[in-house]
Order: sequence, then C-alpha cells, then structure tokens
Amino acid sequence: NYPLFLIAGLFPWHWLANSIGAAPNIFLANATLLKKVRFPRNVLVASTVLNDGIHFLFSIPVILGFLLVFQSAPTWSWLVGIPLLALAQFMMAYGLALAIASVNLFFRDLDRLTAIAVTFLFFLTPIAYSSAMIPAPYQAMIYLNPIAPLMVSWQQLFLSGSLSWPLLFLSYGYAVACLGLGSLVYLKLSSRFAEVV
Repeated sequence: NYPLFLIAGLFPWHWLANSIGAAPNIFLANATLLKKVRFPRNVLVASTVLNDGIHFLFSIPVILGFLLVFQSAPTWSWLVGIPLLALAQFMMAYGLALAIASVNLFFRDLDRLTAIAVTFLFFLTPIAYSSAMIPAPYQAMIYLNPIAPLMVSWQQLFLSGSLSWPLLFLSYGYAVACLGLGSLVYLKLSSRFAEVV
C-alpha cells in the first residue's frame, strides 16, 4: 500500500521540513521586536515549531482515513507512540531551528543552504522508499542520518502499530543532541541579536 506508506512518512517529515525551512527568517521577520522588547527570543522559534506540530497533529485523521480505506485500523500503541515521537520531533526541530535562526542573523545566505540541506536530507531519509530496499551491508548507515530513526518510527507506528524501542532511544539521543546544540548556539549569540538584526 504505497500511498499509505508514503503519507505515513511525509506528514511527519513536513512538520520537520517546514520548521527548519522557516528557521532562517524567524528572527529577521521579528526584527522590531528584537530591537525594542526584552523577552526570551527563543519563544519565537518554539512557537513556529509548535504551530507546525499542531498542523501535523491535525493531519493524523487523514492518515486514519487512509488506514480505513486500506482496511486497516489504528492500535492502542498510538496513545503512547504519538506523544513520545511528537516530543522527540519537537526537541529535534526546535534545536535545529534555534541554531539556524541564530546563525542566520550573522550569515544571511543561510536560508538558501538550509533549503538545499532539507532537500538533500529528504532523499537520504527512507520516506519515499522503504529502508528494506537498502542493501543489508548499508542498512545501519542510514541511521547515521539523525532524522531517519524518527521517520522510520513514525512509519512503523502508523502502518503496523508497533514502536521500536531501540529506534525510539536513538531518536531521543539525536533529539537531545540537536536541542543541546541549538541551545548552546543561541546562548552564545543571543546577546548580539539586537546589534545585527
């Protein structure tokens, strides 16, 4: 059921891709706020990622509809799996978006590089193709891509109602690393935002 397989990976991917794609312009689009109002600037990034996350959650009934068309049904594991995976994805998207938004104030061409990187990551991540299609000797290498375990976990949850705990732990490992990186970059650069915006 390729259409079902495709949307099971595409919908969570769009959340991540939209948040990262919007990241370079988050602070630039709110330049007047950054100059005149003192507030935690990372709230702007968090609200963008949360907004994309809410759009994703509203797309889950569409996935459910496709499941019913293909004579399948959700399982009780969705009640545990969706919050766990959504939290990991929020942490990853927020961390990456925070780092990109912060650095882009100092290097204004980062938006073009970000768009290229997102496209490149899409083809490196098993979304339009199954990870089973990758030759066995190279299958482990796909999980060097930090987004891959998360997307594969979403696909497994939606398609078979299963949750792979090793993939979940790996997803959280990457998510914590992205969150740490984004927070570190933000803390290093945020004091100079008003000067360069």
